[in-house]
Amino acid sequence: MSISPAEILKREIKVLIFDQYGTVVDMQKGLVDAVTPFLKDKGWEGKPNQFVTWWRRTHFEDSMIDSLVDRGHTPYRKIGHRAVSQVLDRAEIKHSQAEVEWLVSRIEELKPFPDVIEALHRLRQRYKLVILSNGDRDMLQAAKPHIGFDFDLTISVQESGAFKPDKRTYAKAEEIIRHHYSQVERSNILFVANHAFDCIGAKAWGMRTVFIDRRYRPFGQTPHQPDLIVKDFAELAGAMTTD
Repeated sequence: MSISPAEILKREIKVLIFDQYGTVVDMQKGLVDAVTPFLKDKGWEGKPNQFVTWWRRTHFEDSMIDSLVDRGHTPYRKIGHRAVSQVLDRAEIKHSQAEVEWLVSRIEELKPFPDVIEALHRLRQRYKLVILSNGDRDMLQAAKPHIGFDFDLTISVQESGAFKPDKRTYAKAEEIIRHHYSQVERSNILFVANHAFDCIGAKAWGMRTVFIDRRYRPFGQTPHQPDLIVKDFAELAGAMTTD
């Protein structure tokens, strides 16, 4: 009788690492809610959801360029300021630097998806729970009260000096985790993300991975396939805690 992927994971996993932006917290909805009144006041007639999508895509592209150029790590917040300024220019919206900084600071106040907190409490009974985020250290610290859950460790990619999915980010996270939990090996770590690129990076480094498929999109034909695909955190907790 064959054993299921979830059963294998339950047998071997000791630590779960979560991406924060878009996986734990609802980045798209939270930023749309924040920008809607701002854009209305500016008289912009476009769709706030599209504005946020432009923002996030530009930020992601700029982050990848920063890592690939490898001339020193640029803080997430500064990348955000550049991305938002570019998108405001694209939308032909007059703006000040203070407005740009205010928009980016909304990231620190994002709320978790409705299914997240209950699932994390279930998972905590069995595993150590860790955040690995592209966010700056101080941004992640400021976000904690808005998330409402105390993770065992919160790791910023500032520790590695590159943005995910650079392999240095997963390597540094593994190093930090093993410093705190000496009996943990790479294969005992399960990385959880709503982004295929993040799962691919972690899997390429040798971690196990779970893809949170909230948007019902194909993962793609990469050789670095996730060990498990679930629709949300409730399904993840069910798969990883039910004996």
